[in-house]
Amino acid sequence: MNRHIGILTAGGDSPGLNAAIRAIGKTAIDTGHMEVVGFRDGFRGLMENRIMRLERSMLTSILTLGGTILGTSRDKPHKMPVGGELMDMSEVICDNYYRHNLDALVCIGGGGTQKNAHRLAQRGLNILTLPKTIDNDVYGTDVTFGFDTAVEIATEAIDRLHSTAHSHHRIIVVEVMGHNAGWLALGAGVASGADVILIPEIPYNHEKVARAIRKRQQRGNNFSIVVVAEGALSIEEMKKRDKLRSKKLKAKGKGDLKEKKKAGEAYNRFSKKRAEHTLRLSQKLEEMTGLESRLTILGHLQRGGTPSATDRILATKLGSACVKYIEEGASNVMIAVRGEETEPVPLDDVVGKRKVVPLDHCWLESARNVGTCLGD
Repeated sequence: MNRHIGILTAGGDSPGLNAAIRAIGKTAIDTGHMEVVGFRDGFRGLMENRIMRLERSMLTSILTLGGTILGTSRDKPHKMPVGGELMDMSEVICDNYYRHNLDALVCIGGGGTQKNAHRLAQRGLNILTLPKTIDNDVYGTDVTFGFDTAVEIATEAIDRLHSTAHSHHRIIVVEVMGHNAGWLALGAGVASGADVILIPEIPYNHEKVARAIRKRQQRGNNFSIVVVAEGALSIEEMKKRDKLRSKKLKAKGKGDLKEKKKAGEAYNRFSKKRAEHTLRLSQKLEEMTGLESRLTILGHLQRGGTPSATDRILATKLGSACVKYIEEGASNVMIAVRGEETEPVPLDDVVGKRKVVPLDHCWLESARNVGTCLGD
């Protein structure tokens, strides 16, 4: 009797998604007793019952493609925009799961996808997930696919900016992705020889950053490369954020709807203003050092294009292992990378957590050893 496997990709796109879809599909089909169906545009496609039958012929040429042939969205099962309102469509999603006689649903995504998949698992669906994100911040796995490609893209961009910074005697501030974790900024910063690297895990001091740049000037280096994760904050900004976050959590705990709304709006105003913090940093460094400063935001450039060989291998390994774990009866787990091996990790141990850069990480030590300023 054939088993039926569903696949969806959710959250932001990431290099390696198609490699993972290919690995799951081809491995499952080759068992001779599995059929695979894809749901378009993440959890929304599962809710709307928009499917794509994944035959072997469709999977033969997608290994090197960026993006995802299934499409993606950030829609959440319990907060789905429907008719201009946010609705809990979890029951509809469960009905469609059973309508297709699925034995397992594979959800490929980052931290948000792990949470949404876990909610469905709690409703009785058999869920397995794969960890993908360019931020590399999914808890419980050594690495996520998409990260290596993003580091390569960001590193190449920063390499190119070195020459213009040198020629014009400028500070070039480069913003890379990473709201809550600095893996991408740290990796690309170390690989490109950045002079300053600022990450969310280490609140920075403006004066110390400016001092590092002035010290380079004194040595005859009239330019500097500053790599900044989009979520990096100064010491003052972090104190303010933590205070607003505390008020928000306190209001939520009290159950006071008026106070909760007020605290939420204050936090949202801060977050919106924070979106421009890298520009303000660039302007401040120009004032403090006397060097012209220019800002480059890499943005979605980091997500696109052909996945690296490392990400293709990793996504293939995780995808093929996922089918093996389904056959072994694994349920409600994320397929994680542990060293050279894969391991099923309970979703209960993954959700609600984030893998950030440890302050004793070897990349940080290496950066400090070569004289890179980390803002502290």
